[in-house]
Amino acid sequence: MDRLSGLAAFVRTADLGSFVAAGRVLRLSPSAVGKAVTKLEEQLGVRLLQRSTRSLRLTEEGRLFHDRCRRVLDDLDDAQAMLAEAIETPRGRLRVSAPVVSYHLFLPVLPEFAERYPEVELDLDFNDRIVDLIDEGVDVALRSGDLPDSRLMTRSLRPFQQLLCAAPAYLERHGTPTCPRDLDGHHSVRFRFPNSGKLYDWPLVLPAGEVEPRPRIVLTCNNMEALRGATLAGLGIGCMPDFLVRGPIARGELVTLLDRYLDAPGQFRLLWPSNRQLSPKVRVFVDFLSERLFADRCETLARPQPNAAAL
Repeated sequence: MDRLSGLAAFVRTADLGSFVAAGRVLRLSPSAVGKAVTKLEEQLGVRLLQRSTRSLRLTEEGRLFHDRCRRVLDDLDDAQAMLAEAIETPRGRLRVSAPVVSYHLFLPVLPEFAERYPEVELDLDFNDRIVDLIDEGVDVALRSGDLPDSRLMTRSLRPFQQLLCAAPAYLERHGTPTCPRDLDGHHSVRFRFPNSGKLYDWPLVLPAGEVEPRPRIVLTCNNMEALRGATLAGLGIGCMPDFLVRGPIARGELVTLLDRYLDAPGQFRLLWPSNRQLSPKVRVFVDFLSERLFADRCETLARPQPNAAAL
């Protein structure tokens, strides 16, 4: 760094003809510029400038050295400009982890993201297990639920609701429940959390004094896509997020049940490691999904707040 500062001091002095003018450009005192040039001459073992009380002029060696130094500093400026552009332009591979069911949210908006940021390569890993973003080198994760991890930052995305659904053919065979106690004797297909192995409890709000119903479990699975398929096939009643069944409900392939007895708000969140400098590719991805996936309240990325939410 001393030699580089000496080169800059020498080139500026030679270009401008004085230590005073060079110091003004380099924001240094004239004496500091003079000392930097003198130290450079000592390192090289040759005099670069002839000094007098009235003027400075290049020696023959100084003239040759000046031409090369000018090219070196110009190349350095170009390299710095290239690096600044690379830092500001979102580019490179972006590793994203998301639950399998979320591809219904991701896929419709990804073409727009790819067109807007063509130099970002998305590497999507859809799975329902809990990933360690830092240990596994994941840049961003989309998750719901709450698990403590102080190493993560978060931004909230769209809320969603859980819905009880059944196929019309199933309801024709078994009847349509109109209150929670009617679920006794019905067939159910249930979601099993892949990490804990626990069954997801249906979020029913029971009338006062009413015991929890016990529908018969005919199928369990750890994948919401499979759960939806089993419900569409008429195996039983299933509980799924609203965005997963919106299409089948609109087409009459599924019917919602007991809506007024359900209290199951959910929340998607984007997570990223807090101990990493926020890169342009992460910033634009988080901002884009916050905009396109109906974020209700989003923290400012310039000052993200730690959150214990992760799944």
